[in-house]
Order: sequence, then structure tokens, then C-alpha cells
Amino acid sequence: MDLKFVWPGRTRTPELRSLQEFYLDRIRPMAACRVIESREARGMDERAAEKIKEIEAQGLEKHLDNDYIICLVDDEKEMSSVEFARFLEKRQIGPCRSLAFVVGGFLGLAGRILERADLRLSLSRMTFSHELARVVLLEQVYRSLTIVKGKHYAK
Repeated sequence: MDLKFVWPGRTRTPELRSLQEFYLDRIRPMAACRVIESREARGMDERAAEKIKEIEAQGLEKHLDNDYIICLVDDEKEMSSVEFARFLEKRQIGPCRSLAFVVGGFLGLAGRILERADLRLSLSRMTFSHELARVVLLEQVYRSLTIVKGKHYAK
């Protein structure tokens, strides 16, 4: 299974960046994975939300090929960790398309990116910062892969 994690810009909070690397190091022995930090809209006022999302969409699109695209969004399908593990397991034995997890910037994702999604996934009914959502996603992928592989994961 080939996993791509695509998001605009790098994670700036050092503690969250460290956790990102922590989970990536644990995922890599179980699945090929890479993080792609695309172009981030910077220096613009939040009132230009659509322009910001457009700039970020252009950067994200460059990295979405024939992937199975999973966009993280609020108010969409939620899964338990076991359900998510079963989903990944099915994708593993299905067609060999890479799984591309797409996390938006602080304003979310442009509509055209969401339209390309094969799955729109919500991590929780709660709202997380985009940087924290990256870490939660990586932790859940790691947890799910340990379930699929039958490995122990401390609760």
C-alpha cells in the first residue's frame, strides 16, 4: 500500500512536527508513505478566503494523480478506528491506486478538491487546527495499520 499525505505548507509548531515524524517513522515499516507539503497561500488576509483556497488548491492538485483521494473535512463520514482499519485493508487488496489523504489549510479545501474526493472523511465532530488534524490523521493511520497487521498498539 502506498500512502500519500498532502497538505499546504509545513507544520510550523515544533511539537506537532515532532509528533508527525514520530508517527511517520512507525508507519513506514508497514506501508510506503510520504508527506507532500504543497504551496501554501501566505501573507493574505483571511477575508480573501476563496483566493487563499484557490492558491492552495493549485498546489495540492499537482500531487493528486490517479490516487484514491480522501479529503479530511468537517461534518462528513466518521469511522471508528476498527472501521478505518477495515477500510484500509480493503483498499490494500483492491486496485493498486495510492491512497492520498488531503488535509486543507486553516480555511479548509477548495470545492474543486472536494469534488475530486473518492471519500470525504471527518476525524471527529470536534474542530481541530489543521496542524493538529495532520497528527491525528497520522496516528489513526498508524493505529489502523497495527490492527490490520495484528500488531500490538498501546491504548
